[in-house]
Amino acid sequence: MDDTSEAVCPLCLRPIPRSARQSLHHLVPKLKGGKGGPVVLLHQICHNEIHARFTEAELARDLNTPEKLRAHPDLAGFLSWVARRPPGFHSRSAGGRRKR
Repeated sequence: MDDTSEAVCPLCLRPIPRSARQSLHHLVPKLKGGKGGPVVLLHQICHNEIHARFTEAELARDLNTPEKLRAHPDLAGFLSWVARRPPGFHSRSAGGRRKR
């Protein structure tokens, strides 16, 4: 990626402007053996939504790729909603507190 191109969020598929809140997501949570494993750059709002909706065990076992996350029906409403927001948009996650 050169200095003028923007990364693309693998969850919502919108560009991630350099000025946008962003973070790295471990595809397998660190607590479930993912330390040092693959990570993807996400919008912070997308990252927050993942962790608000799914447990670490669910992420490690069933949702360990961006494709699996995008295909999950629990994220469909969020993905549809966030797709209509500007790439730099951020707000608190609508998903509530993380499941335990």
